[in-house]
Amino acid sequence: MRQARIFYKDQLAGILTENDAGYEFRYLPEYLSSEMAKAVSLTLPLQADAYQSPVLFPFFDGLIPEGWLLDVALRNTDISILDRMALLLTCCKDCIGAVSVVLMEKKEESHV
Repeated sequence: MRQARIFYKDQLAGILTENDAGYEFRYLPEYLSSEMAKAVSLTLPLQADAYQSPVLFPFFDGLIPEGWLLDVALRNTDISILDRMALLLTCCKDCIGAVSVVLMEKKEESHV
């Protein structure tokens, strides 16, 4: 199981989890209660319930670079192009836009 902290601007918004069933994205209660809370994507509106998907959510998949930039990432790592979570974690910590993805180390994994 791999997890990532999802930031909207500089605020921790939620947790993305890859597990045996696929993927889960959940907004954090503290974020939802904030006056400044905004959805990370139109396809993932603010809600307390977790979103579930057998494949990586299209919004997050869309953050992964394409073309020559993806080729550079693949050449400089041992990540398979099919391992979308690894690509997301490797390439999207500081991507263009308001959302960033930061790997959660095993010791800090959330069991939300």
